[in-house]
Amino acid sequence: MSKVYTLSEVAKHATCDSCWVIYNDKVYDVTEFMADHPGGDDLILDYAGKDVTAVMKDVLEHDHSEAAYEILEDYCIGSIDKLKADKEMGASLLHRRRMQLLEEEEESKTYHQQDFHPSETDVTMDIKRNQFLDLRKALVPQMFRARFTKEFYLEQVHKPRYLSKPAIFFGHPLLEPLSKTAWYMVPIIWLPYTGYHLWKSLAFSMPVATGMSFALGVLIWTLLEYVLHRFLFHLDDLLPDHQIAFLLHFTLHGFHHYLPMDRLRLVMPPALACVLAYPLVSLGHFLFPPMVAHGVIAGGFFGYILYDMTHYYLHHAKVISLHFREMKKYHMAHHYKNYEDGYGITSKIWDYCFGTVLRYTA
Repeated sequence: MSKVYTLSEVAKHATCDSCWVIYNDKVYDVTEFMADHPGGDDLILDYAGKDVTAVMKDVLEHDHSEAAYEILEDYCIGSIDKLKADKEMGASLLHRRRMQLLEEEEESKTYHQQDFHPSETDVTMDIKRNQFLDLRKALVPQMFRARFTKEFYLEQVHKPRYLSKPAIFFGHPLLEPLSKTAWYMVPIIWLPYTGYHLWKSLAFSMPVATGMSFALGVLIWTLLEYVLHRFLFHLDDLLPDHQIAFLLHFTLHGFHHYLPMDRLRLVMPPALACVLAYPLVSLGHFLFPPMVAHGVIAGGFFGYILYDMTHYYLHHAKVISLHFREMKKYHMAHHYKNYEDGYGITSKIWDYCFGTVLRYTA
């Protein structure tokens, strides 16, 4: 029985080292054949990981003999799952439409520049043209009263705008200050907490074990950074089709994609950080003995501090070349080219592990 593949599985094999194509709903591994292809390997690579049915039948593109089709059969490794393919095609079309909206923006062509700075949004024209939110007024009350379709909300909230000053979030004199956090508040608040747990771990007089626990905590944070960004902040397609769900999404992370350069909403407010951290700290104490738990928690919070500082740095600095220049380009591409990939902020390691690396040409 031949193996069944999905379109996304085939699409991953699009290199010289592993080249698959689809013809008439069958999957072919043509890696070995590339060197012998009469039209050259470049022609095959142009269609690597894709469906070549229409191309092979197009005599103007490349007329194939009967022998060519017989040779192709030698490389058949399976077939396409039609049910999943239909679903993936629907998701693919939706993805392309969303990304085309970003391509219309000037920033999609300039995001990779070292001195990148978006153009200020004409707020009057923006509300007239898009009928989404009025940037001159408090945004959360507008979200609470609005009645958007799910797709309209997702398209608009991921279409970046820019204001020269912080937007009005709640519009309430007591709540508004709570929505703003200066970048330096993160180390001021969380470094002492990190130091406390490190001290508690070192009190067991096992410095090597403490160091290893701390390193484990940093590693755990890098995975947590990815998981939170991808599966909580970008819940997007699994978001319930309800205005309250849109409001929660907007408050948690949608706002950041809507106004990605708002300086006072780039790092996590301490109150929200506490809400997210409490169950994780409790889990750490449950899973590990005290000495290890304190070391892991210290490393985790240190990783979080580095994450928030890196995030702010990538958005608002002309970064140094070593590592950060590439990560700035990578993260800006997440905002201005494709927000459905590229979830790593401090590094790409988990994007590589889970197949969500963001590809771009700039």
